[in-house]
Amino acid sequence: MFGAEDSGDTSGYGRLVVRDTSPIRGSSTPRPWDDEFEQLGDEVGTALEQAGLGDDVIEKVIVDRGQMTFFIKRERLAEAVRVFRDDPALRFEMCLGVNGIHYPHEEGRELHACYQLLSITHNRRVTLESVCPDEDPHLPTVTETYPSANWHERETYDFFGIIFDGHPALTRIEMPDDWPGHPQRKDYPLGGIPVEYKGATIPPPDERRAYH
Repeated sequence: MFGAEDSGDTSGYGRLVVRDTSPIRGSSTPRPWDDEFEQLGDEVGTALEQAGLGDDVIEKVIVDRGQMTFFIKRERLAEAVRVFRDDPALRFEMCLGVNGIHYPHEEGRELHACYQLLSITHNRRVTLESVCPDEDPHLPTVTETYPSANWHERETYDFFGIIFDGHPALTRIEMPDDWPGHPQRKDYPLGGIPVEYKGATIPPPDERRAYH
């Protein structure tokens, strides 16, 4: 099922392979890429150089499944996103979302934040990804450049515990303020968590409404 024809895979994943996101073990996708990605890669390099950021910004570039991802060093993230927005050759005017990922096996790089950018001017998309360790879960906010990232950063903080330095109001957005832990991390327990219903009562199962 799901495209697996002869592997005997009944998991539904059809030989899906998890990519290695660590620049220590992995490396950038070797060039040449597709023409559109070749052009974008050259334009990004030129734009960063013209902005005075040089080579000290990008860790690696992954081109996979029709998507291009630039891994940005967290110390330069706020500067880099401004270049992606303002450079005429790039002009990624919109940040569509901020997503957290937890890789507990990547020592020193456990927490990832992915930023989906859209260029209306050039009709193309790109993903930026930045990482931080569990012991220092801090990334700079991008809300000054992309105000639309405000709630997305709050959600990533709420569910993964990434602290976005400089955010105007970094508070939980879905879980209660006093909720312990961050529910979408891989080390969060899957069950057996006591839940407190404030101002409400839950009847026992045999007293709840049944439909026949």
